Amino acid sequence: MKTSLDNFTVRPSATILDAIAKISLSGKKVVFVTDDRCFLLGIFSDGDLRRHILSGGKIDDSVSVAMNKHPFVLHSEERSQWHSLIHCEKQASYPVVDQDGYLVDALFWDDAEALASSQPPGRLPPGVHTVIMAGGLGTRLYPYTKVLPKALIPIGDEPICTRVINSFKEFGCVDYTLILNHQKELVKAFYASGHPDVSIRFVDEDKPLGTAGGLALLKGKINGDMFVSNCDILLRQDYAAVYSFHIKNQNLITVIGAEKDVPMPYGVIRTKANSSQILTIDEKPKMSLLTNVGVYVINSRALDYINDGEKLLMTDLVQRCINDGKRVGVFAIPGECWLDMGQMEEMKHMVSSIERSLT
Repeated sequence: MKTSLDNFTVRPSATILDAIAKISLSGKKVVFVTDDRCFLLGIFSDGDLRRHILSGGKIDDSVSVAMNKHPFVLHSEERSQWHSLIHCEKQASYPVVDQDGYLVDALFWDDAEALASSQPPGRLPPGVHTVIMAGGLGTRLYPYTKVLPKALIPIGDEPICTRVINSFKEFGCVDYTLILNHQKELVKAFYASGHPDVSIRFVDEDKPLGTAGGLALLKGKINGDMFVSNCDILLRQDYAAVYSFHIKNQNLITVIGAEKDVPMPYGVIRTKANSSQILTIDEKPKMSLLTNVGVYVINSRALDYINDGEKLLMTDLVQRCINDGKRVGVFAIPGECWLDMGQMEEMKHMVSSIERSLT
């Protein structure tokens, strides 16, 4: 695939009328706004046109006034991830940029749909385990967890833990370890009859050890790299691509992070440096943050940083490894690829999202 970019690009000095003319000629409902060296500045679509006109703008305004300055992009060096990203972020067009942000190609919906359907899921190497932390109290989901352990709360017609197992199974993982504590016998009883085509074993915490402390129980039992996931997290993500990233970067730990826009409920004042003079007041801006989703790739050598029987958070384990000079990286995914059941409203969102995907 290689698109002739001249047919779909305009300079920021072009008027909105110029951009509309190019959109009409291409028939793709979008143009990419670039500088003279093809650095991507933004995207202008028919939707941006409507918003501009409704806000009182004119068609002879510069296209740079109305364009989307923070579009979702695909990165040329991460082609193996494209099909999973497209699944999460469905839009009419996808600019493809290099590592410096220069537009090198463009993917449109017809092409993207074909790409997503033609690429089978990647496969994890044999022997890669998935460890699921399934011993928490689930207090934020009370009263559901008064009856059931969090791992067995149904999402649609399946418990959340089963959905987590199946999400890794799709990429070839067959070995699972569930670290249990609260209502552990219920979880064991549920999976006693087995799970199709996978092996599940259980490790018991005698006392709550936090989100990482229980991993010390795996010392000498799992060697090499393993996925570690909370039992209430679903990701629409190519785990084979995550694992390849982890190996390529020689990380001791790779944290999966999701990009989230967090609204600020107040107006934010920006001043000149070392001055009380105001430059702007942004009313309720959104802050783009990379957030920890609770899924990791961890090499078994990282378990040496956990003392036996120690209560430890995963964030503390990560920091210990960083403080010791070990390589710890982040694999970033779009926020739309992350479903979290940890809170009541998020659980409802997860249920509705899964129901939509089944229709």
